[in-house]
Order: sequence, then structure tokens, then C-alpha cells
Amino acid sequence: MIQFSDIKVGDFLKADYDGKLWDGEVTLLNGDEKQVCVKTEVQDFWFETDKLQPIPLNEDELLKLNFTKQDAADGSTKYLKGSFRLETPIKGNFSHFEMWYREDRRHNPDVHFVHQLQNHYLDMTKVHLTREKI
Repeated sequence: MIQFSDIKVGDFLKADYDGKLWDGEVTLLNGDEKQVCVKTEVQDFWFETDKLQPIPLNEDELLKLNFTKQDAADGSTKYLKGSFRLETPIKGNFSHFEMWYREDRRHNPDVHFVHQLQNHYLDMTKVHLTREKI
């Protein structure tokens, strides 16, 4: 389950609707009732947070967010989107990494899911991380 306070408009999540998981984007938040409106491929639905699941952060998800990948000779991998960088010391291992944007560097942030990366990206760049190319 995801905490309501960790969710922002624009975040990508999985939503459980009648036992089927749908990938979607948060479009609205209702703080009074702690409900989240998620736009799926079908339509927008309102969900309680217990029906939402995070999307694990991995290379496939970064590529869906239009990051460019650069493998290094030392076994590390760097992912780039504009001036934002994310580097894993071991290819495919997202348990520890470093990310930076200009002078703001974050070593091993507590980021394990796409929406957490989106929230760090927003905090660092002041622009929401989307699937659009830069």
C-alpha cells in the first residue's frame, strides 16, 4: 500500500479494479476522503489507497520514462534525461544508486518505486517527471 501523503498528481501507479491491475497516472487527489483519481487506458477512476500499488523502479520503467542509457566499462550504468542523471554502480541493480541534477546530488536515496523517483525528480528539477522526451 502507498501512503496518501506520498502521492502527487502526475505519479504513475498500478490500480486494482475488480482484481485487475491497471497502470495509470494520478490526475486528482481528494485529501478529505484520501482518495486518488487514476487515469487508466479505459477512463479515470477514484481509488482508495489500499487499491493502489507502486511500480518497481527498474531499467524498463526508466526507458518508458524516456531516459537514455549509457553502460560504462566498470559495470555501472548511467541513465540520463536532460540534465538529470541516475547512476547504478552495478548494471540492473537499483538497490543503491546516485542521482543528481546540477549541484543537487543524492547518494542512495530511499527510492524503490517510480512514483518515489518522480517525487525526487520534481523536488530537484521543479518539473514533474513524465514519459515525454526532453
